[in-house]
Amino acid sequence: MKSVYIHIPFCKSICSYCDFCKMFYNPKWAHEYLVALKEEIEDQYMGEDISSLYIGGGTPSCLSEKNLKYLFKIISLLNRKEDCEFTFECNLNDLNESLLTILKEGGVNRLSIGIESFNDQKLLLMGRNHTIDDAKEKIALARSFGFHNINIDLIYGFPKETKKILKQDIKQIMKLKPEHISTYSLILSEHTLLHVNKMEPISEDLDAKFYQILKKKLKRKKYHHYEVSNFSKKGYESKHNLGYWNNLEYYGFGLSASGYIDNIRYTNTLNLKKYLAHDYDGKKELMTPTDVLDNEIMLGLRKVQGINLAEFEKKYGVSLEETYPVAPLIKKKELMKKKGYIYINPDKLYVMNEILMKLI
Repeated sequence: MKSVYIHIPFCKSICSYCDFCKMFYNPKWAHEYLVALKEEIEDQYMGEDISSLYIGGGTPSCLSEKNLKYLFKIISLLNRKEDCEFTFECNLNDLNESLLTILKEGGVNRLSIGIESFNDQKLLLMGRNHTIDDAKEKIALARSFGFHNINIDLIYGFPKETKKILKQDIKQIMKLKPEHISTYSLILSEHTLLHVNKMEPISEDLDAKFYQILKKKLKRKKYHHYEVSNFSKKGYESKHNLGYWNNLEYYGFGLSASGYIDNIRYTNTLNLKKYLAHDYDGKKELMTPTDVLDNEIMLGLRKVQGINLAEFEKKYGVSLEETYPVAPLIKKKELMKKKGYIYINPDKLYVMNEILMKLI
């Protein structure tokens, strides 16, 4: 079964750390964009059953009520399975009865809320403004509408951030009792305001310590660490993201959206003018057999459980251990083998990329 990602590139304000394809919200552009999105889906979607659907951005929740209703009319073109996981990204300040009514009626069953932090200094650097009381009120409102699968994003690793600040952020998030938490170490990407302002990253050692704090604190609160950056209550792992990490095919619709269909990995154009002219194509790459195997390794080892050796061989007709230099990495205890799985040593997850470079 396939998954679908739909990108909505509009925001009411631009966060200083964000390097996703985005622009300030303009109702006229948004409507023209949705018209182009509808045509892309009608042209590219082949009618398969969809097991997960993710609306991201940008800030999808910034759309007007009229544009939101049009978006859900477009989404009705997709054949969603009865148990389809349908995630909608929201800004905390956008959550209100009108929005939640539209989302509920549209079939959304999972919310992803970009809270990021409750620390005043971090919020100022990000260009955001909310309090724990705001979050409690909005999360309670979402619960009252029947949303019982909520993800909260947390960003850490800001300059002058201390262990105490991170622990306080975790403590505040625990008060909201989310089913899922996505954690991200701050990346100072080239085209962000923080990079332009020449912000210096924290040390790798401190970043690693922050990561260990997160793992320890969330494990103590009974969150399952199932992927490098993701934690969930039992049964609330993200089906959509697991599709990526299991190297399954998915559609990407919208400006800058990436997809993987019929052995081709593609990224749509980042040029709004081109997209509005219904010229969606950006980059396309036909995967060689080696590319496919390498992607299976790189993505699969992001999962804390790792890769099932028998399933790998059944899927590709080759042994992972005979195809890749697994043995020396097991000897060095960078990789582990247990109960038919190969996975990265939990104590080495922070240097996962270095291990993958040795493996591939």
